[in-house]
Amino acid sequence: MKNNIRVERARQRMTQQELAERTGVSRQTINAIEQGKFNPSTVLALKMSLVFGIPVNEIFELEEGD
Repeated sequence: MKNNIRVERARQRMTQQELAERTGVSRQTINAIEQGKFNPSTVLALKMSLVFGIPVNEIFELEEGD
């Protein structure tokens, strides 16, 4: 799964730590998701959507083979 978290954080001038605090996870979790090492739960994806103010499908994209 591809994600645009880093891009969206940059647009909103938000650090990994700030996103982590606003979604209730650790900064390490945000880092792992950004690097594609961890796929978030549906609840976490929805929280990120609310924080960024954009639909989930603008943050996460399925790749061929997912």
